[in-house]
Amino acid sequence: MPADLVLASGSAIRATLLRNAGLSVETDPARIDEEAIRAALQAEGASPRDIADALAEAKAAKVSARRPGALVLGADQVLELDGVILTKPQDQADARAQIAALRGKTHRLLSAAVVCRDGEPLWRHVGQVRLTMRGVSDAYLDDYVARNWESIRESVGAYKLEEEGVRLMARVEGDFFHVLGLPLIELLTWLSVRGDIAS
Repeated sequence: MPADLVLASGSAIRATLLRNAGLSVETDPARIDEEAIRAALQAEGASPRDIADALAEAKAAKVSARRPGALVLGADQVLELDGVILTKPQDQADARAQIAALRGKTHRLLSAAVVCRDGEPLWRHVGQVRLTMRGVSDAYLDDYVARNWESIRESVGAYKLEEEGVRLMARVEGDFFHVLGLPLIELLTWLSVRGDIAS
């Protein structure tokens, strides 16, 4: 794999997934105003899928502009519940409210990735996972948020499926890598077809 695969993110889990797949990856977090982009797109009536895709592209394009010739991967994840997009919780009360809203319902996680070179998108994919949360008790919900706050504060929906958050779920339909925020299989397939990685 060329050493110029750059992840336009500070996400430790995404970097780990790529490295565990045998890729050489450098991280270079994009500094974009996600809230402003999301708000503008929502005001225009954009779908949650299009918002995830646009945020991933914005990250990849920004870093790509300062990394000539490099393949730059941008990724973003959007959680949608009954047409409403949830964002990272602001505090523990917000985290509790998000999980309470998800309890007993099915929501969608949209995991978008875009690869740019010299500011131009070369590849994109948006994966979807449907998750149904159990009707957990208020007591467990309070304890869960207090116990896991430092970990879940950066997660939409205030849970991590790869950690204790799996206990909140009754059913998960879709690719686990999409849950973790990266359509990894699709990315590896594309890199293989291009000849960037051995197959």
